[in-house]
Amino acid sequence: MKFRPLHDRVVVRRLTAEEKTSGGIIIPDTAKEKPMEGEIVAVGSGARNEQGVVVALDVKVGDRVLFGKWSGTEVKISGEDLLIMKESDLMGVIAA
Repeated sequence: MKFRPLHDRVVVRRLTAEEKTSGGIIIPDTAKEKPMEGEIVAVGSGARNEQGVVVALDVKVGDRVLFGKWSGTEVKISGEDLLIMKESDLMGVIAA
């Protein structure tokens, strides 16, 4: 992928939703909710503070993150569905 987000934006790939419930019931495609977990694909250089200094982002490529259900803007880059959002829209990083 040859896309670099600007400033404090990140590109996120949604992780696939569960096919079954914990009880073993298979969830049809029409009833699945969009997952709120994803992987960072690309990050911007960071936002500028009041003094004009660029402040680096806390996330990096490869981090697994949680985000709000309606966060970000859906885009298609190189045939892949991705989300572009500000770092502030992320709720946290999932530790491995």
